[in-house]
This record gives sequence, C-alpha cells and structure tokens, in this order.
Amino acid sequence: MSGKGQMRLGAFFNPTGHHVASWRHPRAQADAGINFQHYLDITRTAERGKFDMVFLADNLGVRSAHMEALSRSAQYIANFEPITLLSALATHTSHIGLVATASTSYNEPFHVARKFASLDHLSDGRAGWNLVTSGQENEAYNFSREKHYEHAERYDRAREFARVVIGLWDTWDDDAFVRDKETGQFFHPEGLHNLNHRGKYFSVLGALNIPRSPQGYPVIVQAGGSDDMIGVAAEFAEVIFCAPLTLQAAQRFYATLKDRLATHGRAPEAMKIMPGLSPVVGRTDAEALENYQYLNSLIHPVVAREILSMVLGNIDLAPYPFDGPLPDNLPRTNASVGIFQEVTAMARRENLTIRQVATRVAGARAKAVVHGSPQTIADMMEEWFHKDGCDGFNIMPPFLPGALDDFVDLVIPELQRRSLFRTEYEGRTLRDNLGLKRPTSRHASNASTGTTEPRSQRAATGG
Repeated sequence: MSGKGQMRLGAFFNPTGHHVASWRHPRAQADAGINFQHYLDITRTAERGKFDMVFLADNLGVRSAHMEALSRSAQYIANFEPITLLSALATHTSHIGLVATASTSYNEPFHVARKFASLDHLSDGRAGWNLVTSGQENEAYNFSREKHYEHAERYDRAREFARVVIGLWDTWDDDAFVRDKETGQFFHPEGLHNLNHRGKYFSVLGALNIPRSPQGYPVIVQAGGSDDMIGVAAEFAEVIFCAPLTLQAAQRFYATLKDRLATHGRAPEAMKIMPGLSPVVGRTDAEALENYQYLNSLIHPVVAREILSMVLGNIDLAPYPFDGPLPDNLPRTNASVGIFQEVTAMARRENLTIRQVATRVAGARAKAVVHGSPQTIADMMEEWFHKDGCDGFNIMPPFLPGALDDFVDLVIPELQRRSLFRTEYEGRTLRDNLGLKRPTSRHASNASTGTTEPRSQRAATGG
C-alpha cells in the first residue's frame, strides 16, 4: 500500500441517486431533493459505515435541456441549497465530514469564507469546501451576465478567489478571543489581521467576522480533471474528486497530480485523490448484474441522450443517429475538458454507439460504474488502491437510500475484513479522519525559527 494506510471514502449524495433513472427505482426516495428526513437517514447510514464525509454538489439554477428529457429527470431540478442542508445535518451527527460545493464563478470570496467557517464551528470541525468553477452556460443568466466566463478565465479567477478565502480564514489568531469578563478584554488586538487584498478580480479588506475555525481551514476539496483544474488543485486542494474510467487513467492522473504538489512545496500525503465510483451491489455477481440491468431498463432513451449531451458540454446530439457512432468532430464547448476527453476516448476504444455510450454514462454521469458481489467490488477497489490509482473513493450510490444501504451492509464489512477501511473513526474532525494536518495561520509562525507557538509563549519570548 506504499505506506498509504487505509483507504478514504466519501459518500456523494445526488438526491435520489446517481443513476439517471434513480427516482423511478422502488428503493429510491422520489422527493429526496426536498426531504430532510431522507438526507438525515442517509447521512446517518454513511456515518454508521464510518465514511470520512458526505458530499453535496450544487447547481445555480435549473439546468438547460430539452423539455421532453428535462421533465423526465430528477437530476438537479429541485433540491436544497447545500450549506443550509449541511448546517442542519451537523446538529444530528457527530463524526462524519460535511462537504458542499460553492462555485467561485458566482459567489464572492467573503461569503464563501464566512459560510464554511460557520459550518466548521457548527459541526466542531467537520466542514469541507468543494472549490469549483461553474460549468453550465445558463447559470450566467441568473447573475446578471450575458455569457459565462471562458474556461481559462474561470480558473484564473478561481485561483485568486481561493487565495482570498484562505487569507480571510487567517483573519484571527487561534487564541485571539479571551472573553475575559474580569478585565473586560474580549479579544487581543494583535490577534486581528485585515487581509487588505487588491487583485485582478477582487478587492477585499476583511476582517472576517468569525473566529478561526476548529480545523484552521475547512478542508478544501476540488473536482475535475482538466489541466487548468490540476493547476489550481496542486496549489490548494486537499481532497480531489475525479472521474477516471480505467485503472490506467487513474494511475496517470494520480501520478501527475501528486508530482505537481512539489511545485507548491507540498508533500504527496497532503492530498487525497478519490475517484468517483458508482457500485451496484448484489449478494452474488449474477444478482448484481440483474440489479444493474433492471436499473438501466428504467432509463428513457431521450433522457439518456440528454445526459450524454450534458456530460459532453451540452452538445446537441439530436442530429446524429442514436444507434450510430459518436462523431469524431464533435464541437468543443466551454465545459469540463477532462470529462469530455474520458467519455470520447471510451467511445472510440470500445466502438460504442451513441445509445451505448449514453446508457453507460447516464448511469453515473461519466463516473466509473462497477456491479458485482461485495467481494468483486472490494477486489476492484483494492486493486486501484494498491496500484496507486487512488487514496480511496467517492462512492456514488446509483439510487438512494437503497444502494447506500447495500454498500454499507455488504461492501464495508468486506473492506474492513481486508483491513482496507477503518472500523472506528480516528478523531473528531474531518482532517483527523483524513490524515490531513491542521494548517498553521500565516500570522502565527515565528519569522526567525519557522515554528508556531501559543500567544502566551510568543509574548514571553518577545514573539
């Protein structure tokens, strides 16, 4: 295991599940997107399974699609705002990490810094921010823009955005607030640091009006696979959600990103790489195949083609024969480069028709799908982990709650039997459980020694 220890697991909650027809499954909650009890139940199930974290993606508006397909889909149509939801879940859970998406394209750094620091306090150190740029063109129209940011500009803006957020999280020293009723001293004045940022995209004075969070910073997560994303991730990300479809692709991505960390003075263990995996579990391989085929039988062809269109960057596939090959000259759009490349490469490699690609992609929206017994699924996960394709997985249940129940009840015990996954949480915070260090504030280091000392000790030594 190359000294990696045990694998990490996230539970990615698309409301009804990740399969495009999940909401039609008998063991799915059709109104999941606005059902708090559903989210509470599945989060508690993931915590019972000792998952590191639950993860919520987000969209800033109803996605744009042909109405015939859109009206047959539950994918990102009507769902809770994720930080609000995680704040509620924080009060009903005790160990599991709580990670949500907030786009750098249509937020302000101050808002993001304050909300995630608040969630970290509310959860006693279990918050994580999924740092992404928006990929949907129509989101721009909800924020007084005529067009979406271009790909390179999105990531240039994201870099500055992240630097501002991290700077704001360092507003207060860890021990700035004394709240001494006897002396009347609420905080140490020297423990407050304005950011005074002026950059290309943002001008932010600070200070952030919430104390430094329990984890120092909420864990920074990033999703994607483009060269621009890798550049941002190498500088900031501590957890990566990615979408390789083969072990070889996973190994290339893993090696590339771990190598890039050194350019920012970061060690390989400072980042956990967790590919998306959508498992269809059966007690036997035959039962799992039957479950998988049943799921796919629920997909309406119009919906499958529309999901493939969205995954490729909202390319209109209607003019092409559904049972013909995916064209070689598909136009490039302003969406995810990494996913486009993975899906088109798979179609060429396996000579798939549009229908075949669409059916496969619709299952987990271009993430890896595996079906099999607990042993078969654990074999695949173990191989990827041992052969440096990952540090763990972002599990994407194809339907919820049923498929998560299957994974926790059947696969987790098999992983534990092989000593690949924990039987108890290691600590209280998300960083503790992921094996990530708590970041030191830029204002707390001793300039001469590079060490960090408590305020009382710094005062005693003239620090």
